[in-house]
Amino acid sequence: MKVLVIGGGAREHALCRSLSLDPDVSALHCAPGNAGIAGVAELHGVDALDGRAVADLAADLGADLVIVGPEAPLVAGVADAVRARGIPVFGPSAQAAQLEGSKAFAKDVMAAAGVPTARSYVCTTPEEIDAALDAFGAPYVVKDDGLAAGKGVVVTDDVEAARAHAGACDRVVIEEFLDGPEVSLFAVTDGETVVPLQPAQDFKRAHDDDQGPNTGGMGAYSPLPWADPTLVDEVLRTVLQPTVDELRRRGTPFSGLLYAGLAITSRGVRVIEFNARFGDPETQVVLARLKTPLAGLLHAAATGALAALPPLRWSDGAAVTVVIASHNYPGTPRTGDPIEGLAEVAEQDAPDAYVLHAGTARDASGAVLSAGGRVLSVTATGADLATARERAYRAVDKISLDGSHHRTDIAAKAAAGE
Repeated sequence: MKVLVIGGGAREHALCRSLSLDPDVSALHCAPGNAGIAGVAELHGVDALDGRAVADLAADLGADLVIVGPEAPLVAGVADAVRARGIPVFGPSAQAAQLEGSKAFAKDVMAAAGVPTARSYVCTTPEEIDAALDAFGAPYVVKDDGLAAGKGVVVTDDVEAARAHAGACDRVVIEEFLDGPEVSLFAVTDGETVVPLQPAQDFKRAHDDDQGPNTGGMGAYSPLPWADPTLVDEVLRTVLQPTVDELRRRGTPFSGLLYAGLAITSRGVRVIEFNARFGDPETQVVLARLKTPLAGLLHAAATGALAALPPLRWSDGAAVTVVIASHNYPGTPRTGDPIEGLAEVAEQDAPDAYVLHAGTARDASGAVLSAGGRVLSVTATGADLATARERAYRAVDKISLDGSHHRTDIAAKAAAGE
């Protein structure tokens, strides 16, 4: 199978790493990729948002499967363009991707499907915003209706901060605060059959102890030793399958990766948000534990053949990923700084720990430089969370990037049994 992956972050590096280990993958391509992905796939300089260009590249390569990684190309209709050429593509249509592209659309789908979620108001005027904030009270949860690269949500006790964020959005969803721990659950679907993956937990705040601003994610771990063993089955029954069924009923079937961000509240499971693609950094730990070959699973989803697939196989161990972010992230990041220590990790820590590139590039001399906010995802596996965590941080300590920062408490409470 010849596979083309669209995107250039750590999620795509994780996908490409798993695909490179799949014996059924004969050729692996990525557009545009990054300095790390170049080690396992052939890179192509194509605009990931240009559906025609992506479809042309897939046709030229004779691709048997195209995997669209990020949300922006999906919402822009890149999967539609590839599908129109008769090439199997893993990723929903632009219409179905509105499940992530519009919080208001997602709320409408959940209401029709009977999916449990937070009560909310969609607001477009200052008067509506004030009324919604008053109705729910603190803590205030304010979400930009559109795509915001994982940083469009503000949760605050400060009504002025909530009002300011809401006022900066064209359309905003204001909803009740959901208590309890958060869980990320991915599911692969062909529009009818839904195959859930293993749950993970990510860490959104920039600093230890969940302090600092919201980010795209500073680390993740899987499995969740504290979660109810029936959680995945419950979410499949009450959230994932009803949502897929509702989208099919509307004539916009969802084929690809359905991501449910969940709160395990005192009143039961509630959906915080849906995404239409693999989440970052949770993908890094979920794929680290998946033993079933990835290409066949995603190809089955792209071709409507999931029902015939045998049950997924998983490692019994654990995985932890720690994000190394550039100076000032999640503000305007500083880029162009050299990254040292990557060779040492590859020589001394593999295969138990490895580095997935997110925002990196090579200069003319071949040196790896920072090229984004989240620069690296250092991922490790082990028999349990404590072992995986120790291996991840041992590898992190070998890497130097001037001005960078990372959280030191990823998976700490779970590993300690808290």
